[in-house]
Amino acid sequence: MYVAVKGGEAAIAATYDLVAQARRGDTNVPELQVAQIREQMKLATARVMNEGSLYDEDLAALALKQSQGDAVEAAFLMRAYRTTLPRFGSSVPVDTADMAIRRRISAAFKDLPGGQVLGPTYDYTHRLFDFALEAEGGAPQPREAAHALASHMPRVLDILGDEGLMEPEVPPSGDPAPTDITRDAAEFPAERDARLQMLSRGDEGFLLGLAYSVQRGFGGNHPFAGEIRMGEVSVMFAPEELGFDIDIGDITLTECQMINQFKGSSEAPPQFTRGYGLAFGQSERKAMSMAIVDRALKTRDLGEACGYPAQQEEFVLYHCDTIEASGFVEHLKLPHYVDFQGELELIRKIRREQDERRAQAARIEVEA
Repeated sequence: MYVAVKGGEAAIAATYDLVAQARRGDTNVPELQVAQIREQMKLATARVMNEGSLYDEDLAALALKQSQGDAVEAAFLMRAYRTTLPRFGSSVPVDTADMAIRRRISAAFKDLPGGQVLGPTYDYTHRLFDFALEAEGGAPQPREAAHALASHMPRVLDILGDEGLMEPEVPPSGDPAPTDITRDAAEFPAERDARLQMLSRGDEGFLLGLAYSVQRGFGGNHPFAGEIRMGEVSVMFAPEELGFDIDIGDITLTECQMINQFKGSSEAPPQFTRGYGLAFGQSERKAMSMAIVDRALKTRDLGEACGYPAQQEEFVLYHCDTIEASGFVEHLKLPHYVDFQGELELIRKIRREQDERRAQAARIEVEA
């Protein structure tokens, strides 16, 4: 993040106290606890984990409390803390086909192996205030808690893949280790693994706007939601000293696979192509937007024309990062006195020269 502050230490220190007071608010109101944010604001904590590039619900909840609910500032706190953590290695790739499903829907297939699982969603709620939540104690507890479905549910797009109607997903030759954009700067044109990493950390609102632009005609694609699933997956790690996989815990993920048409080419038959999105926590809007933009960025891979913002790789990937964008915009609040004085003097000089030319032209006209 682009930050440069000099001088004014006493004044800056005083702002810490003012921030603490603003964060606490009215002391007659009970203080918000981190555990409350973690348990009751899961959608907000999920966004912070995604854009902060770190899966830790407790830290995400703490970041939201510390930042007064500012998701961008909270993500910045998570990114900063992430840089202090030692790295022990990489996990075994998670298998979302073995996800303990809590929500799983498809807009492309009505009858699915395992069925449609609506799960926790606002899709079918009325957008009306529930004033019962304002009462002390909140709304009544549900009669029965929702539990994950532990049965194996195959991915919907595999159905099309079995018929040869879906583009295959194959690793690059030699199956190299994925690019790590947190250690190596992204290079353009970027490979898909780097693109997906950058999109997963991208600002949800920015990606949502780009996805919307694609659907409105600035991209030429109107996808189908092949499958959206949310639930828990096991994270496996293979320590070198053991030589076998161990289960180190479960994380909640949201996965989205979008289906798009592809007319084919001289090398590939007409088939469906996919856009892919994977996000921490229950982050449906993020995963869907990511999947739509992922497909839009595959124009080079598929030999399609690139003419719209969502298809322009450098534009999308350079500008979707929450922290980078926030830093470059917010640094304008910092002192630019010398720069502005230079601009001010330049404008005054141009105006003086312009006035002199007008005066000279007027004298010539009078003499004539």
